[in-house]
Amino acid sequence: MANSTKQWYASWFDTPYYHILYKDRDYTEAQLFMDNLTNYLNIPEGGKILDLACGKGRHSIYLNTLGFDVTGVDLSEQSIKYANQFKNDTLRFVVHDMTKPYPETFDAVFNLFTSFGYFEDESCNLKTITSIKEELNTYGFGVIDFMNANYVTEHLVAEDVKTVDGIDFHQKRSVRDGYIVKNINFEIDGKQHQFQERVKALTLDSFKTLFEKADVHLLDVFGDYKLGKYHPETSERLIMIFK
Repeated sequence: MANSTKQWYASWFDTPYYHILYKDRDYTEAQLFMDNLTNYLNIPEGGKILDLACGKGRHSIYLNTLGFDVTGVDLSEQSIKYANQFKNDTLRFVVHDMTKPYPETFDAVFNLFTSFGYFEDESCNLKTITSIKEELNTYGFGVIDFMNANYVTEHLVAEDVKTVDGIDFHQKRSVRDGYIVKNINFEIDGKQHQFQERVKALTLDSFKTLFEKADVHLLDVFGDYKLGKYHPETSERLIMIFK
């Protein structure tokens, strides 16, 4: 096991292999979600959106094409460096730790596609929500789009191999100490690589406790990207709107 003193996401997300493994993610579904979300929240034209943990910026770029002023932030310097080639007057990318408040306020703060619950130090979960609260203007909304931990745990595929660009990614998944853990092993040029993803299996109740502590109000909960009703056992997503 790699040295775990450096948070796993800091090293794994900065490798090209992370982006290779996940490059076939369904962005049409993601775009549909953002259309639905911005309409539902009624974000004003030219409204300001903060995209937390924006990665290489694909969602920020799309939100910007919808006419919003978007700031994408991420801990990964490599991802921000890549995203910066797309910046314009109403789209910018900044290396920033989402557990700390960004020094501006927004009409909406989005944390999309399970970009939460990574932290070894669980107090960081609360710090992130407290930071989102500070980043919202008077009329602003926070959105956390998380996996539905109940559903994921129930439907966990213990082991599989995914081949992308000639690389065989061996993936093993398990639930350990309240975390959903995925071990990823692959070989390139005779060299073995090993990474691990760990996401806290937070439930709606866990989030409600965090929201209460942060003194934010949960307004709505959806279970899919079409903003359908949330069902604890059958929904694939847990999408929470708060302010």
